[in-house]
Amino acid sequence: MHPIDAALGTAIDAYRTCEFTTLGSGGTPLTWPTAASRNPDGTFLITTSLAFAQKALNVRRDGRVALLFSDPTGSGAPEAPQVFVSGTAHCPEEIHTGPDEAVEYWRTMFRRQPHSRAFVRRPARWFMDWYYLRFFITVTPDHVEVRPPLAHAVDTGPHGDRSAGAGPAAPADIPGADLVARYPSAVLGARDASRAPLLARVRPRVTADGFGIPATALEGAVPGRASLLVHRHDELLNGMHNALIRGELVSRGDEWTLVPERVVEPAGSGGPRDAFRTLSTARRSTSRYLHARGLARPRVRWDLFQALAQPDSTD
Repeated sequence: MHPIDAALGTAIDAYRTCEFTTLGSGGTPLTWPTAASRNPDGTFLITTSLAFAQKALNVRRDGRVALLFSDPTGSGAPEAPQVFVSGTAHCPEEIHTGPDEAVEYWRTMFRRQPHSRAFVRRPARWFMDWYYLRFFITVTPDHVEVRPPLAHAVDTGPHGDRSAGAGPAAPADIPGADLVARYPSAVLGARDASRAPLLARVRPRVTADGFGIPATALEGAVPGRASLLVHRHDELLNGMHNALIRGELVSRGDEWTLVPERVVEPAGSGGPRDAFRTLSTARRSTSRYLHARGLARPRVRWDLFQALAQPDSTD
């Protein structure tokens, strides 16, 4: 296990989210923003709900994962270095219905995302039980790399968005081009020669058939399955949006090109209609996961979560 010293650990702990990559069944690096916390033994804890169990399923099939701490929004440390971590993950089958060994993780989440305190009180419990039925993923770091702060690597704007109308119009026939055009940077997920995942913040250039990325942006990458993630959140982990563009990474001289094939956008505009759609989808996905395994819907330990959500517990 690669050790992390106190100074670097403090920088990592200030990040509200990281980009977390697992490998899909076809080998595609699948990256999503998530909250991660460091355990006292030097490992990382990531949790995922049954509604989005694919991360857990991927880890159980192939434990090679990567994390990139690159967006300092909300951390109060805009000059914090980016930190890349690669390692091996483990995810037991146990469904956690309470905080269990993740007490500090949940206490921190309620403090950093105060609007989520309402989710553990009635009447929100019926709509949100899926969120608190979770798997715990433990990541043992094998390699840690410190990189320049995001502000030094790309030009950023409020919440990571470009201002309306900035840049050339995106070609309509390239999947995800409109999304990439709205962000000053994206996270490229690729693989190295051993097929382990790699991550880097990049500034894609929309081309005739995809997204151009300097060859030097991701040392050690090889052609093959890849993806681009765009995401944002505000200072209080609200106003979230994320989308993943999946495709093929092709080498063209001094530039990579990600040729896109599919866009997955689970968190869209953030408006009421979009929020209702997300909640409905999450509840159905949770029910399907349990039904497929012949499991009854577990009861969330609301009392334990509500105790951690109290301001006196989190502030």
